[in-house]
Amino acid sequence: MNDLELTDPPAGATTAVRPDEARSRRTAEPSVWPLVRRLHFYAGVFVAPFLAMAALTGLAYAFTPQLDALVYRDELRAERVTGASLPLADQVRAARTAHPEGTVATVIPPTVAGATTKVVLSVPELGEKQRTVYVDPYTGRVRGELTTWFGSTPLTAWLDELHRSLHLGTAGRLYSETAASWLWVIVAGGLLLWLGRRRHYRGRGPRRQALMPDGSAKGVRRTRSRHAVTGVWLGAVLLFLSATGLTWSDHAGARFDEVQAGLRATAPELNTAQPGTAPGASGGRAHHGGDVASAGTVDPADDVDLVLAVARGEGLSGPLEISPPTDAHSVWSVAQADNQWPVHQDKIAVDASTVRVSARVNWADHPWLAKLSTLGIQFHMGRLFGLPNQILLSATALGLLGIIGWGYRMWWRRRPTRNGRRAPFGRPPARGSWRRLPRPLLLLGIPAVLFVGWAIPLFGITLLAFLMVDAIAGALHRRRTPTDTTA
Repeated sequence: MNDLELTDPPAGATTAVRPDEARSRRTAEPSVWPLVRRLHFYAGVFVAPFLAMAALTGLAYAFTPQLDALVYRDELRAERVTGASLPLADQVRAARTAHPEGTVATVIPPTVAGATTKVVLSVPELGEKQRTVYVDPYTGRVRGELTTWFGSTPLTAWLDELHRSLHLGTAGRLYSETAASWLWVIVAGGLLLWLGRRRHYRGRGPRRQALMPDGSAKGVRRTRSRHAVTGVWLGAVLLFLSATGLTWSDHAGARFDEVQAGLRATAPELNTAQPGTAPGASGGRAHHGGDVASAGTVDPADDVDLVLAVARGEGLSGPLEISPPTDAHSVWSVAQADNQWPVHQDKIAVDASTVRVSARVNWADHPWLAKLSTLGIQFHMGRLFGLPNQILLSATALGLLGIIGWGYRMWWRRRPTRNGRRAPFGRPPARGSWRRLPRPLLLLGIPAVLFVGWAIPLFGITLLAFLMVDAIAGALHRRRTPTDTTA
C-alpha cells in the first residue's frame, strides 16, 4: 500500500500539472494517510512474526476438544453403557479409594451417555493443578487419572501455555500480549488504507472493489489485492480476538480489571457461608483446594447425591460442577458450566444439613460488561458456538497467515534497485508523515495515544521503542546523505 494516492484532481480541471509539481503539492497538503500508511507498514513488519506465532498456536488450540477425545479416550469414555449409572457417592468413594492422597475439590457428573464422572482431587504437592480421577458411572471402576489445570487435560493445558507464552514463562507471555496490543492497530490501519484506495479504481462497483480481489492485477498490485481483501473479510473477527486477548492478558488485562471494578461491573460472587455466618468466615465463595476432612466435617460422598438432586430441582441443567464445603463454616456449591451458546452459568449454595438453597447467583444477574467478557473469552477459545466457532477461528488463523505472507512479499518485491542490484529490504514510506497531520487532529491525537499507551502498556512501550529506533535510523541516514530533505 505504499503507492496509495488519496488526492483526486479538481472536477473539470484542464490544466496539465507536471508529476513533480503534483508530488510537491501532495507533500505540502495536510493529510492523515501518510502517517497511517507508515504506522501500518512498520507495525506489520515488526509485529507480524508475533501474530504468525499466535495464529499457529491458536490454530492448534482451537481443536483441543477433539484432540482430548482422541488422546484421552480411555479416561473420558466408559467401558460400555450398561443400564443405569451408580449413585455419585459410590463413584466418589471409588475415586478416593484409588487415590487417598487427595481431598475432593469438585465432582463433575457426566452429561452424555458413555462419558465418565470426573472427581477432582486437591493434592497439596500439585500446587494450582489438581488430580482428576475418571470413574466409569456404570461399573464404578476407575478408568484413569490425569493431572489437570482448571479442568483442562495435560494436552489442552500444554497447548494453552504454548499459545500464551511459548512455555517461556512470564517473559514469554509478553509475545502474545504484544501481538494482541498491535493487532487492532494493524487491522484498523489496513482497513482505512484499502477502503480509501477504492475511490480511485474504475470499472467495478464499490463493494466489489473492496470485497473481491482484482483478478486482472499483476505483480505487487495482485499481492496487495489479496492481502487487503482477506483483511477486509477477517477484519471484524481479528478486532474481536485482539480485544478479548487483551482483557485476558497480564498488563492490559489488569487495566481492564481496574475499570471493571471501578464500574462495579464484575461478576457477583456466590456466598457459600453457612446461614448466620459472615461470608469472610469461609472465604465467601466456592474454590478449589478445600480440605474438608481437616475441618472435621463428614465425608463429602455422603451428601453429593442429595446436593445434585437439589440443584436439578432448582433448574440447574447441563454440565454441573459440585464442590463440597471448604471448611466447617461453609456449605456446598453447585455451578453450571455450560459455555456454549446460549450459556448457562447459574450457581447455588446448598446447605445439606437442612436441604435448602442458602444463596443463588443467576447468569442474568451478571453486569453486561462481565457477560461480554465471559462470552468473548469463550469465543476466543473456540467454545461458544461449538464446531462452527472452531471452524471460524481456524479460517481466521489461516487467513491471517496468508495476510502476513502477502505483506512480506510486497515488502520484498518493492526493494529498490541501485547500481544494478536489488537492496536487501523493501523501501518504507517516507519519514516526517506526522508533520502533515492537520493541527486539530495532532492536538487531539497526542492525549489519545497517551491514554491508549496507559490502557495497553505493551502498545505504549513498543510504540516508544519504534519511535526511538526510527529516530536513530533517520539521524544515521541524514549523516550519510546531508542533502536529504525527506526526513
